[in-house]
Amino acid sequence: MSTAVVVDAPGAHRIVPHEPRPPEAGEALVRVHAVGVCGSDREVYRGNRPEGYVRYPLTPGHEWSGTVEAVGAGVPESLTGRRVVGEGFRNCQVCDRCHAGETTLCTAGYEETGFTRPGAMAATLTLPARLLHVLPDDADLTAAALLEPAACIAAAVLKAGARPGERVAVVGTGTLGMFAVQFLRAGSPAELLVVGTGRGREALSRRFGATGFRTKDAVDPSRPGDFDVVVETAGSADAARTAAALLRRGGRLVLTGIPAPGADGLDPTELVVRQLTVHTVFGAPPDAWAHTVRVFAAGLLDPVPLVTHELPLAGFSRAVELVGSGDPAVGKVLLRPGATETYAGTGTT
Repeated sequence: MSTAVVVDAPGAHRIVPHEPRPPEAGEALVRVHAVGVCGSDREVYRGNRPEGYVRYPLTPGHEWSGTVEAVGAGVPESLTGRRVVGEGFRNCQVCDRCHAGETTLCTAGYEETGFTRPGAMAATLTLPARLLHVLPDDADLTAAALLEPAACIAAAVLKAGARPGERVAVVGTGTLGMFAVQFLRAGSPAELLVVGTGRGREALSRRFGATGFRTKDAVDPSRPGDFDVVVETAGSADAARTAAALLRRGGRLVLTGIPAPGADGLDPTELVVRQLTVHTVFGAPPDAWAHTVRVFAAGLLDPVPLVTHELPLAGFSRAVELVGSGDPAVGKVLLRPGATETYAGTGTT
């Protein structure tokens, strides 16, 4: 029997029977292969996601991969049978920001798969076909389930505009940080530093292309560094200040982490005097998604080593527990709608 996860309210969820919703005009029905569980899914379950950014009851799941099973009127039949991933933001397509390609800034209001619309923690997902990005026929769908966070980091790297031969750094060693390393490495930097709270992911950072590694306590905010570009992915209270401290005068900083209220802010005097450029990223617009799929198809992204646990949908509460455990041995946790038993391991399945 096909099932789905439903979070009725903070702390309350059910595994329920699932019936596919036939695609209407402009839509596609996707058989879900795998769906990632991240900190924002934990926020949904715990009830501490910001107001307006979740709507209960809800089937979560915004990081996913799958295969198109059926399409509605107006959608090319050739899409049926293709392996796909999909954008989460349900943008209006007609406002000024959407016309500019900045769909994550849609002025019609926030709507996103897995938060305000039904997500992929189910056997199938029906969504607008315009949000789909087609993968190569031989794409690894387990790996592809991580392309949503990769696309968010692609947006950051595109904003940073790192050029070959520049000195670049990444603050944070989670999933986002490891994707940042891979994207930046593909741009042939002269140096690629990773900064983490501990050394647990130093080996993986270097495997993905880092040329250096420091712990956060080795970064002195009072002594500016000499990096051209820094991408911050940690979202901790002081991550932005740590990242800014690594930059040279005139350097470029991109913030992607979302800290809790009360985090240490960037000193505006320092930003002006040092002439730092600061960008922020929340979600991924279509160009970042397209870039991510191209880079993945070219073999320049390797998400599989980041996966440490695969669980069936019935393991949702266990997955949320793992994501919030703080255990350095826990990397990316996936739910597999078709799975019947728990897998844990090394990143291979």
